[in-house]
Amino acid sequence: MKLSEFIINDIKPVESTSKVSDLQSLFNQLTYSHIPVKDANGVFMGVFFETDVHCFDSDKPASEYLYAIEDFYVRKDTLWLDVLEAFAQNSANIMPVLDEKNNYLGYYELKDIISLFNESPFFHSAGAVLVIEKGINDYSFSEISQIVESNNGKLLGAFVSKIKNDVVQVTLKIGNTSLNDIIPTFRRYSYNIASGHEEDSYIESLKERSDYLNKYLNM
Repeated sequence: MKLSEFIINDIKPVESTSKVSDLQSLFNQLTYSHIPVKDANGVFMGVFFETDVHCFDSDKPASEYLYAIEDFYVRKDTLWLDVLEAFAQNSANIMPVLDEKNNYLGYYELKDIISLFNESPFFHSAGAVLVIEKGINDYSFSEISQIVESNNGKLLGAFVSKIKNDVVQVTLKIGNTSLNDIIPTFRRYSYNIASGHEEDSYIESLKERSDYLNKYLNM
């Protein structure tokens, strides 16, 4: 299914000449974080944020608060992952969609885009999740893929889930094999294992050897 089939157009952009009280009333009826705005010629201007609108003087026209308009949108041919990123960057649950001539086509709802993400093989295919870490200048997705595939694993998905203090965290979804076949290889390539949703026999083995050594030394 094309992403453009999820475009909703039951909410038209409000005119910038509308009274603030009308916008406030509209927000009270809806559950959206933003409302699209157009000028007198019908040209898309951006969106008003709900919290801002409720702070405006209800007796004034919205045109007096154009400085507060946020300018974000996506195109009808924008990939769904980029659309999801736009939602996250703007803390919105509604995303205006424009064509190549900047005409307003409608909007996406966040829940619809998330449902597409949830239907991807990363979520619904059988497999294990592994979170690894390495220096921002030292990791590479080609190396990560090679490590997984050299252990007969199938990489179902991977994304950078965190960057902090020059350390990159990458979340992997791996099918076809046990993580216990892959984790030691990542360690040999100097990756830190942040999390593995499967028993890590390497740690268990080290613990067993440590316990045995302690018993031996205490004899």
